[in-house]
Amino acid sequence: MKINLKGLHAVVGGGSRGLGYACAWQLASCGARVTLMARNENNLQKALAELPADDGQEHHFLAVDYYDTEGLKKKTDAYFAERPIDILVNNTNGPAAGTVLEKNLEDYQAAFDLLFKSYHRMAHLALDGMKKRGYGRIINVSSISVKEPIRDLVLSNTIRTAVISWAKCLAREVAPFGITVNSVLTGSFDTERIEEVMEAQSKSSGVPMDDLLKQKNERIPAGRLGRPEEYGYLVSFLASPFAAYINGANIPIDGGYLRSVS
Repeated sequence: MKINLKGLHAVVGGGSRGLGYACAWQLASCGARVTLMARNENNLQKALAELPADDGQEHHFLAVDYYDTEGLKKKTDAYFAERPIDILVNNTNGPAAGTVLEKNLEDYQAAFDLLFKSYHRMAHLALDGMKKRGYGRIINVSSISVKEPIRDLVLSNTIRTAVISWAKCLAREVAPFGITVNSVLTGSFDTERIEEVMEAQSKSSGVPMDDLLKQKNERIPAGRLGRPEEYGYLVSFLASPFAAYINGANIPIDGGYLRSVS
């Protein structure tokens, strides 16, 4: 099976590093034109230069702050008015780590703006064009925490669960237009984000990071962290015509972890 995304425009949030970049790279290698979105313009420029570009592909980036709801709307309205979206990978940086007792209502509101409002905003920006063309793929980067909450990540655990319910509702509404909406339940991958999360856990628990990593790998049936390119393979498949009958799904990619704790 060869995935061919030539002629399609893919937009990838959080595309300057980590899993977002892995998705962008794989989509580009399958022929899509890619627009990277993230906050840091220097990181975006570096990532853009490393994307595969054959057969006249032109990739672009848009520097945005997902916490800034009004700024996001203004920038994306103008930018995507002339660049219709065929494939949307909804992804942002995660909210700050912490426990229920440490967080207040303002923290939850900020996390809601980051994870829910931005996903909703980008999806609605893409949908009109997708409906007209009879093809669209919305892929939400989520987490296994919607099934099994992760310690010290209460903001992410809570808001991502709301996103999953929203995505399922949206999938049913847009299916007649040839559009699919799926969510990827992300396990532990070898990225900068996992280092940040484990550092926070190490500080709160007093357990050295090396010991935490060893414990984590022991709980994963595969015995290791995931590789970012493995994530990109799944997203590229979901973005393709081959995945037309997969809709409203929550797909774990976690080395078997969820089953091991169920």
